[in-house]
Amino acid sequence: MKLAVIATLLATASAFSIQAEFSKVAKGAAAVGVGAVIAAAPALAGDVGAGEQIFNANCAACHAGGQNVIMPEKTLEKEALDQYLAGGRTEKSIISQVTGGKNAMPAFGGRLSDEEIANVAAYVLASAEAGWE
Repeated sequence: MKLAVIATLLATASAFSIQAEFSKVAKGAAAVGVGAVIAAAPALAGDVGAGEQIFNANCAACHAGGQNVIMPEKTLEKEALDQYLAGGRTEKSIISQVTGGKNAMPAFGGRLSDEEIANVAAYVLASAEAGWE
């Protein structure tokens, strides 16, 4: 009985905390403009968690930890994606590269579904942003 009461109190406190944080974000958005808040965190179309599994099964042999064993300068780090990826460091550009391949990289368009490729792109972009921790 006591555990149920404690769990209810914690859930209620968490809900109020989340609501308070949301309120702060909303006020901040009004102060700086909604576009600035939205631009701060890019929305990813794919599922990062699913993308990690697909990446590990299909891409990690050459790109473990965001590196590139075939062409070491063309990593999956932010700077390299900006420099070498056609269209720059965007989910759309990563999807295009994974789907069609390029140079030594094979095309995965026939091996992976569009959803799987979108998930990989979301994972690569999120990992690049986080510095491949």
